[in-house]
Amino acid sequence: MRTLIGRIREINSALPELLFGIVIFGVICQIAGFFLVSDKTGFAIGLWIGVLTAVFMAFHMAVSLNTAVERGVKEAQAAATRQNIIRYFAVVIVLGILMVTKIGNPLAAFAGIMGLKLSAYAQPVLAKMSQKRKMGKLNKGN
Repeated sequence: MRTLIGRIREINSALPELLFGIVIFGVICQIAGFFLVSDKTGFAIGLWIGVLTAVFMAFHMAVSLNTAVERGVKEAQAAATRQNIIRYFAVVIVLGILMVTKIGNPLAAFAGIMGLKLSAYAQPVLAKMSQKRKMGKLNKGN
């Protein structure tokens, strides 16, 4: 039976580290928010809605890239553009719902969504750490 990380890695080899970075960023923001924000509940709800949105965006991006590379150049560009619009439209809807319903802080949600960007920049570092960890396990097994 394959592990969850193995299944995620089948979608895109960088996806596990990307998702890990998004969640770690969410945890760091949550800890900072505990000390800096007066409405802790609204902040936490907004932040984790944003983190979940970022996770959705990461999965959607990985699947979209996989399908785009199977097409011709012009078709791939058109498909990638269409999928980008869908992702950003989803962000606008999520933030709009938070603004209208006031169930969570939209700025905290935006911070959670930005975890995707930060994680993308940190992904090479996270991949190196993951690789070293795997090598350490292999060396211990020998």
